[in-house]
Amino acid sequence: MRLSEAAWTDVRDADVDVAFLPVGSTEQHGPHAPLGTDTLNAVAVAEAGAEAYENGDAASADAADSPGAVAVAPPIPVGVAEEHRAFDGTMWVSPETFRAYVRESAESLVAHGVDRVVFVNGHGGNVEALAEVARRFSRDPDHDGYGVAFTWFEAVGDHGSDMGHAGPLETALLRATNPELVREERVDGASAGAADRWGEWVSGVNLAHDSDEFTDNGVVGDPRDGDAARGTELLDRASGALAELAAAVVERKSA
Repeated sequence: MRLSEAAWTDVRDADVDVAFLPVGSTEQHGPHAPLGTDTLNAVAVAEAGAEAYENGDAASADAADSPGAVAVAPPIPVGVAEEHRAFDGTMWVSPETFRAYVRESAESLVAHGVDRVVFVNGHGGNVEALAEVARRFSRDPDHDGYGVAFTWFEAVGDHGSDMGHAGPLETALLRATNPELVREERVDGASAGAADRWGEWVSGVNLAHDSDEFTDNGVVGDPRDGDAARGTELLDRASGALAELAAAVVERKSA
């Protein structure tokens, strides 16, 4: 159930087990992919994960026999992305602003009895802040909410080693879910100007605070290696993992 499309009476009358709150970013993704890539991918995984959960496809042995609904909240499209500030169109907020906004958004769901929330993340720069959000949300003595943070590209098995930025994984998922937004005529150029890895590392420390210090066009990894078939596999893996996680979250709160 997409909250943005539901009437309030639909939500009142639904048997909602858990909410998915997609969290993305508006930031450069090279010359071939849209600024909203992280948000689009988070939404795609959240919606596919909701469908898998509601169909009872969660692999967890603790999954409910008759799962209820998943409320998919509108996405949060601006995140912690100042590392891409050199590239036009990128937007960002401070980690403090981000954490407060995401946490309070989740708390508004608790006010209506939806007290289990999975933050479905599509941007690496949000990971640290979202982990703290989930902890603080779950520990708050003023409500019974419980939440966890899920980052889709950390749940795709061996594919995860190819993550990069605007590289094969993100491009593949876009090609599978929003193919019209990939500028295919620019992919070869994006590949030619891409960096091999994220950052400049010495003694386990990344010396580069901003992405333009190691990539001229914003790309890390080869987007040519991310076709639509791979994107479909990524979506299946990520959504399946999300459904399993949701089942565990529901079981944990009902115990």
